[in-house]
Amino acid sequence: MLSVSQLLIYPIKSLGGVALSTAQLTDRGLQHDRRWMLIDENNRFLSQREHAQLALFKIEVLSDALKVIFTADSTSVNIPFIPLKQDLLDVSIWDDTCAGQLVSDVVDAWFTVKLGAPTRLVYMPDETHRATDPRYTTLGSIASFADAYPALLIGQASLDDLNSRLAQSLPMNRFRPNIVFEGGEPYSEDQMNHIRINDIDMFGVKLCARCVMTTIDQETTAKSKEPLKTLAGYRRKGAKILFGQNLVFNSTGVISVGDELSVLSTHTEERFFINAQATSAV
Repeated sequence: MLSVSQLLIYPIKSLGGVALSTAQLTDRGLQHDRRWMLIDENNRFLSQREHAQLALFKIEVLSDALKVIFTADSTSVNIPFIPLKQDLLDVSIWDDTCAGQLVSDVVDAWFTVKLGAPTRLVYMPDETHRATDPRYTTLGSIASFADAYPALLIGQASLDDLNSRLAQSLPMNRFRPNIVFEGGEPYSEDQMNHIRINDIDMFGVKLCARCVMTTIDQETTAKSKEPLKTLAGYRRKGAKILFGQNLVFNSTGVISVGDELSVLSTHTEERFFINAQATSAV
């Protein structure tokens, strides 16, 4: 049996994650996941790819706010769920542009001091509908400020297999999944097409291409060549290194750690297979 072993959200894009025992699934992913985002002077998103120190901001979800703790000096700031400002502006995430709502001058000033550069925090209001890639998803599928899709699925067996090839094991937080499951074979998520968790239907639409963020230690910001060096040896397809499956949903509801994950159908398209993996992998 496959079952959910971890549920994780990243309320502010590229900052620390929060582990949950139960999560509400919304129209654009797990509740609070990447609904906030830091932007620069050009209204472009900030990422650990260029700003590794973002990993040092850890988050706690309170009843009415996010508490952000900067571990480098143990200072913190609270961010209300309801923004204090009404201003909307166009913000950019990769090739996408969508409306973001400014949150608080005080919060902006705090992040600006910590990062040493002009920084603002924006929130994605419910009225903002950022479409997922129409090449892989159906009309109406939307995402938060995540890179491209509502959620990411990874099997614990996949990380275990990767760690068996590394000199030093890495934690799951290097890969920033939303749903982790236990059971099954390594990389069985690759071919998962239609899955169901607690009567919620989910669909795997695209394998996740990995970047330099996976090489950043989330506690110290130290960088190394792993895991990309090792993954490139057996998880490369074309120019991309793949690890994890991006998901979309057609319903909302609640999922919890311990819930069974049922695989209702598997992919047969070549793009879901790496190094001639067998179709019987799931």
